[in-house]
Amino acid sequence: MGKTVPSFRMALEFEIARWRSFRKALTIDGDREAFDELMDMCRSYASESSNATKPIVFEPMTMSMVLFHQKRINELEKKLSAIHKQAIGSEPENQNQFNTQSTYLNK
Repeated sequence: MGKTVPSFRMALEFEIARWRSFRKALTIDGDREAFDELMDMCRSYASESSNATKPIVFEPMTMSMVLFHQKRINELEKKLSAIHKQAIGSEPENQNQFNTQSTYLNK
C-alpha cells in the first residue's frame, strides 16, 4: 500500500504555493524578499516540524519562523551586550530584565 498522507515537506511546499498570490501582491520594497526568507525559515525546520504531528501545516510553519526569530534575538542581545560591555566596561544594568532561559520544559 502507498502512503496516503503526503510528507510534511510536500505539504509545506503546497502550503507555500497557496500563498503565492499573496507574495505577488506585496509591493513595498523588500516585502517579497522578507516573505521568501520566512518561507526559507519554514523549509529549514521541515524535519523538526514533521515531528510535530499537526494536521494544520501552517502551525509548524509559524513555529519555525518564531523559533528562528527568537534565536536571532538571542544572538543580537549577546552582541549588543558585548558592545555595551566594551564601550562602558560593564554589563547593561537591565540585561537580565527578560530571562531568555525557559523554565517551562524544566518543570
